[in-house]
Amino acid sequence: MIRVLLVDDHAVMRAGFRMILESTSDITVVGEASTGVEAVAAASDLGPDVICMDVQMPDMDGLEATRRLVGDRRVASAVVVVTTFDRDDYLFDALAAGASGFLLKNADPEELISAVRVAAAGDALLAPEVTRRVIARFAAAPSQNSTDLIRSRPQRPGSGSPWVDSVEFRRPADAPLVELTEREGEVLRLVAQAMSNAEIARRLYIGEATVKTHVSNVLQKLGARDRVAAVVYAHRHGLA
Repeated sequence: MIRVLLVDDHAVMRAGFRMILESTSDITVVGEASTGVEAVAAASDLGPDVICMDVQMPDMDGLEATRRLVGDRRVASAVVVVTTFDRDDYLFDALAAGASGFLLKNADPEELISAVRVAAAGDALLAPEVTRRVIARFAAAPSQNSTDLIRSRPQRPGSGSPWVDSVEFRRPADAPLVELTEREGEVLRLVAQAMSNAEIARRLYIGEATVKTHVSNVLQKLGARDRVAAVVYAHRHGLA
C-alpha cells in the first residue's frame, strides 16, 4: 500500500482527495494536516510514502514545508505539490525545493492517482505542460558549475532581490557532449518527452528496474541532480 499524507488548509479539499485516492486498492491516506507546520510534524510521526502538499497555508506555506521535509534525511517521503494557482513562481519554487511533482487541483482524479503512484515509485512527475514550461524558462539559459539544479533560488517579487533562476549542472555548459550508450540515449530522449519509468519500460520492452538503472547512469554522466535537469540538457543539446 502507498501511504499518503494530505496537506491542505481546506477540509473539504482534503476530504475530496481522500475519497479519490482511497477509491483505489493500492493507496491509503494515513493522515491529514492543515498547515505547513503540522505537515512537517505529521510526516515525521507517520512516515508516509507520498505527501500531497498545498502551497498557500497559514503558519508555514507548502513550499517552505517541502524544503524542510526534503532536506531532512530522517524523512523519506516524496512530495507532490498540489495547488489551485497555475503560477510559474510556484512551479519553479516547488522544483527548487525538491518536490517530486507539481499538479493543479483541477486535474482529473486519474492524474492525482497517477501522480501519487509515480512519486511513490521514486520517479518525478513531469507532465508535458510542466515540462514545456521548464524548458521555455531554462533551456536557453547558460549553465554554470554547480552541484544544484537551481542554485539561485527564485526570489519572490517585492523581496528586494532580483528575480534570478538558473538551471545548473556539475559540468560547464561548454564541456564536450556526454558520451551515452545507445540505450542511455534512448532513455534520455524518452525522459525528455515526459515519460515515466513505467512508460519508458513499456516503450522499450525492458524492465522498469532496468530503466531506473539507465536513468541513474544518465544523471550521473550528465552531472544532473534530477530528471528536470536531464530534460533541460536533452533539449539544450538537441537530443529530444
